[in-house]
Amino acid sequence: MAAARINCSSVQNSLCFLNPLQYYSFNSKASHLRTHLHFRRNFPSPSSRRALFCSAATTRNGGSAEAEPFVLTTPLYYVNAPPHMGSAYTTIAADAIARFQRLLGKKVVFVTGTDEHGEKIAAAAASNGSAPKEHCDVISQAYKNLWKDLDIAYDKFIRTTDPKHEAIVKEFYSRVLASGDIYRADYEGLYCVNCEEYKDEKELLDNNCCPMHLKPCVPRKEDNYFFALSKYQKLLEDTLTQNPDFVKPSFRLNEVQSWIKGGLRDFSISRASVDWGIPVPNDSKQTIYVWFDALLGYISALSEDTKESNLQKAVSSGWPATLHLIGKDILRFHAVYWPAMLMSAGLGLPKMVFGHGFLTKDGMKMGKSLGNTIEPNDLVSKFGSDAVRYFFLREVEFGGDGDYSEARFINIVNAHLANTIGNLLNRTLGLLKKNCQSTLVVDSSIAAVGTAFKDDVEKLVEKARVHYENLSLSSACEAVLEIGNAGNLYMDERAPWSLFKQGGAAAESAAEVFKKHTLLHIF
Repeated sequence: MAAARINCSSVQNSLCFLNPLQYYSFNSKASHLRTHLHFRRNFPSPSSRRALFCSAATTRNGGSAEAEPFVLTTPLYYVNAPPHMGSAYTTIAADAIARFQRLLGKKVVFVTGTDEHGEKIAAAAASNGSAPKEHCDVISQAYKNLWKDLDIAYDKFIRTTDPKHEAIVKEFYSRVLASGDIYRADYEGLYCVNCEEYKDEKELLDNNCCPMHLKPCVPRKEDNYFFALSKYQKLLEDTLTQNPDFVKPSFRLNEVQSWIKGGLRDFSISRASVDWGIPVPNDSKQTIYVWFDALLGYISALSEDTKESNLQKAVSSGWPATLHLIGKDILRFHAVYWPAMLMSAGLGLPKMVFGHGFLTKDGMKMGKSLGNTIEPNDLVSKFGSDAVRYFFLREVEFGGDGDYSEARFINIVNAHLANTIGNLLNRTLGLLKKNCQSTLVVDSSIAAVGTAFKDDVEKLVEKARVHYENLSLSSACEAVLEIGNAGNLYMDERAPWSLFKQGGAAAESAAEVFKKHTLLHIF
């Protein structure tokens, strides 16, 4: 099938240089693609690689040992089941943002991890005939393995079963208790086991079904500990009014403000019927509610792995976070519950909570019952990590919902990575290696001074920077692609391959083209 063929040679070279430690080989057959990944043993050493890409003096903006770190988090993924494309999508986006911030010279602390307590975990473990901790170990490792395959460069991976996390959760709980914001009461209501949350009847569908999981909520009555969320309604309203950037995109902010204006109710932060969890400090017969537990992972991840881990040390290592990246389905927990909890404990709020949309497949919401889920491991195995990362960053407007289709995936990879970026790399680095021994004895940034090409590229680099800063990741990809198009146009106009063939002065002119063109590789 022609539609299922990727331009093998161009992608191969493109991805090799997009991720220099890896070398990809695409083998296309009639009805499918198979990707083989191995490490090149003969890739140039750091010194020779500098010659290959051409050296230039660069400066990093804003970098200093004392600078405030850029702390970026994904959700802590729930380990009731193996990772799926939705969790991979959030993490790919977080990794792209983290890499951009590192390029600016900032100290980045990229936090991810797994949420491992609660009723659903115990049930999932029991259904597999394993103990909860054993189940958590297996699924948490599956996340780590997928992040490795996707080239995710995280700095901290926290598990909510880590001893340091439990210590910090208990300390945080005690601090909120001391603030007078925890009390004991009976509660009776409709409970969604999948959300692990009591629901208001007005937000449910017919037959008391949860609108997210489409399963009936069950009546439940418990003697629990409650957090006085209602006490913080005015403070939360004022926070969002004074800092409208706290929740992004802006339409998510509108959702949060609507929830708060509708009236906040205190919520249960313990479970008497759930054994798999962190015991309540003042009542060993109850465990801490999974969300009150898991949200603290953003702070406990910052602590060092020592026996003396405590809340203050963790906070001093980078809190408050610069950016929480989450899916829109958990926005209420992060933009309402979490800031109120932090206020109660006397801790600073994260600077921004960004809620992105869902992924669909061929225009339909993904679901295991429909048999249309996207398995990230299969995608990476089939196409390679760079192609997967690029497609979801480029094709999904960050913040909204986005659709996946294999035909679209293949077309985008061919058009952008193969025919634009791959083609550019082939015709520059290939010619450079063949005719100049991969070396140009010149500072490329000086050679390009005064050329329109340099001015165009600098404008596009600035355009990409602004988009990255605004978390407009698709637009940032488009700006990078424009740089590739500018480079290809420059090469088309000067045709250095013809000049090299002529030799003599013409070949010298071709080398001059490369001196200016290698500005692209600096950026």
